[in-house]
Amino acid sequence: MTQRVLTGITTTGTPHLGNYVGAIRPAIAASRRPDTESFFFLADYHALIKCDDPARVERSRMALAATWLAAGLDPERVVFYRQSDIVEIPELTWLLTCVTAKGLMNRAHAYKAATDQNQAAGEDPDFGVSMGLYSYPILMAADILMFNATQVPVGRDQVQHIEMARDIAQRFNHLFGAGKELFVHPEAVVDSKLELLPGLDGRKMSKSYDNVIPLFEGGSRGLKDAIARIVTDSRLPGEPKDPESTALSTLFDAFADADEARDFRDELRGGLGWGDAKQRLFERIEAEIGPMRAHYDELMAQPERIEEIMQQGAARARAIAAPFLARLREAVGLRPFHLQRDAEKAPKQTKQALPQFKQYREADGRFYFKLSTQDGRVLLQSRGFEEGREAGQWIGRLKREGKTALAEAPVEAGEGVSAEEIGAALASLAEAS
Repeated sequence: MTQRVLTGITTTGTPHLGNYVGAIRPAIAASRRPDTESFFFLADYHALIKCDDPARVERSRMALAATWLAAGLDPERVVFYRQSDIVEIPELTWLLTCVTAKGLMNRAHAYKAATDQNQAAGEDPDFGVSMGLYSYPILMAADILMFNATQVPVGRDQVQHIEMARDIAQRFNHLFGAGKELFVHPEAVVDSKLELLPGLDGRKMSKSYDNVIPLFEGGSRGLKDAIARIVTDSRLPGEPKDPESTALSTLFDAFADADEARDFRDELRGGLGWGDAKQRLFERIEAEIGPMRAHYDELMAQPERIEEIMQQGAARARAIAAPFLARLREAVGLRPFHLQRDAEKAPKQTKQALPQFKQYREADGRFYFKLSTQDGRVLLQSRGFEEGREAGQWIGRLKREGKTALAEAPVEAGEGVSAEEIGAALASLAEAS
């Protein structure tokens, strides 16, 4: 079965080794598999949420495009585009916004982090929070659902956004799908081995920590100087060193095969000096990215060549997005008038009976509730509560929050009932309320 995989990088800075090892390299490798259809995009709309410097955004867009191409991306094999070139993305974002609960956005990690920080500083909770930041997960959902991606490689901190995209897709399908799935349900793909490449100070490599090692910027000298600044302890040459206590080992592992990595660790245990270890790391990384850097420099000197590639990718992406958006517009009622007349003449569909919650008390004196279909099949069964009020509160929360509340709810699925079926049932109740 062919998987459609979608990957994007926000255009707010220059690429570093963490971007390359954690996203670019594995994504390009995956794109070469015969069972994979790959979409790669520059998330320049997302960049506007974080950055109000137009020159920085523009520089980053071109640098990232050149980086992907220099790293081996084949624009003939994959769909490679800028987010801002796909005019269907903002329109889909609005369609999805209209079916997304505000409560879902209130729980987004980035928004909660911003409000928590404001409250800790004694500010209004929403101080400095833009609607771009608040509704960021909906734009991300549009990126994914526009092309019905089945898999989205992300870091662990982005998994919540994929779950939100699934919830939004399910809600839209329920409201407008007429029994068919307009959107597939994407899955987050997290590679724990690659998501925590350490930076200069040993923490996760991130621009926000100012601890990154540049990929191409600064050339070979820039790479060597950055590696020289990696924090190590005070043990001298000849003294045994713990390979697990230094970021050098993890960085070396990311570019070496198993035998090389083992030998490097053995030499550290045998007393290899930190300076020699950093030189060894530089040589190993440079062997892989040096040829790419030369290609990168050629591309950066030919912006018209990069632009041509991006326009070709946008045309391929829009060939998919435009007809799909037309189908979505028709589904929500934004159709030409003659189609409206034809729809009015079509036979009306019988409205499907809704599932129901039932609260009751058992012989043990405890209170329970269940969610059942009209034919009596149990979709959800609760545990017992000491008070009926508790059971009622959970029923109310499940009706309001739907699938989002399931992770905490003291319930279990009925026999043979899938999570998708439960989610659809809860969505139908929320719509009817």
